[in-house]
Amino acid sequence: VQLQASGGGLVQAGGSLRLSCAASGSMSSFVMGWYRQAPGKERELVASVTNGGSPNYADPVKGRFTVSRDSAKSTLYMQMNSLKPEDTAVYYCNAAETRWSGRYDYWGQGTQVTVSS
Repeated sequence: VQLQASGGGLVQAGGSLRLSCAASGSMSSFVMGWYRQAPGKERELVASVTNGGSPNYADPVKGRFTVSRDSAKSTLYMQMNSLKPEDTAVYYCNAAETRWSGRYDYWGQGTQVTVSS
């Protein structure tokens, strides 16, 4: 599967952004997620959603970010509200599939989110 992320940008603290990630095919067999990587830091999981629609959030974004998926459009979303400067990072969408041979990860190209104070 190929992933195309969009929706990043520059926003002031307290503002909102909505990220989208379009998949080239069906997402039904994947757990979909958003990761981020700030300068000098490791990539970290922000939020994920199972193919059944169950979300999972990292503690720093709980209550502020909402992840969702639209299977009909093969698109993953993340609504980000009450943004903080520490949310500044490149955000990557991820599709993860577990097969008998192991876990397989697919990545989008990343979209920059910059939150000014």
